[in-house]
Amino acid sequence: MTMENKNTQNLNCGCDPYLLSLVETSQEQQPVAKISNRSTGLLLASITGGAAIALSVVCFPFVAPALRRVVLPYVPASTQQVENVMKALSKSSTGGKKLIDLGSGDGRIVLAAGQRGFQSHGVELNTVLVLYSKLAAWRQRIKNATFSRQDLFKVDYTKYNNIVIFGVEEMMPELEALFEKSLTSSSQVIACRFPLPNWKPSHIIGEGIDTVWVYEV
Repeated sequence: MTMENKNTQNLNCGCDPYLLSLVETSQEQQPVAKISNRSTGLLLASITGGAAIALSVVCFPFVAPALRRVVLPYVPASTQQVENVMKALSKSSTGGKKLIDLGSGDGRIVLAAGQRGFQSHGVELNTVLVLYSKLAAWRQRIKNATFSRQDLFKVDYTKYNNIVIFGVEEMMPELEALFEKSLTSSSQVIACRFPLPNWKPSHIIGEGIDTVWVYEV
């Protein structure tokens, strides 16, 4: 239908020509509006998807398993947990000032112990967390707090008087067997969140998820 015929038909319907012109203009602009809305939706979807991917890349090293032999995700110690570990260290009868934290995560236990005069070392398999901990020690100027990327089942435990472990329940029997073979007679083990299955603790500090079990060898 030509424009002339269309206009003639509209006039014959008895409708207001001005109103008809508004309707025709709206119909002509509708496809453009749909295209514009579609482009905006695609742009927002792209931005949202890109942000989600970037966030996943940044967060993955912190939630990836920290130890090869068990699924042990990085879960930072609470302030109360750190305080309970420090209480356990202050009550130690070994008198030793050398500490190792197994699966040290972001290093907060090692740093806190270093501030209290312990020669403390953190063992962690997650490279990003090791670098993060080293940076934190440098920024806080704690020279007696060190970190390394290492498997806890390959550590020389004879060097340490205090062994701190934040483990999961499934790994505690294996760690208990490891400690029986590796620890010297003047050591103590500080287990957090889960106790060793067969050893009897000398004392217990805290409650709930902040509980600390202290074992004297």
